[in-house]
Amino acid sequence: MERFEYSITRHPSESFRETAYFCTAEGTCRLEDVPVDQTAILESLLNERGKHGWELIQIAFGRSGLLAFWKRRVIDV
Repeated sequence: MERFEYSITRHPSESFRETAYFCTAEGTCRLEDVPVDQTAILESLLNERGKHGWELIQIAFGRSGLLAFWKRRVIDV
């Protein structure tokens, strides 16, 4: 039977100043407004965790930042 371990990491909004989760009061967001360097920060985070076997399963955005939910398979020895 496959077994998994999970990890939840926090990432403060200061790292993602201009990402799409900062929308207008009316709730409108446009992805083309997100600068390339901001998507590169997220891409770097995903690649770094992926190198260690972690798979992103969900991201939750909030005003103070984001939570990333990860899982990876546990290898029985």
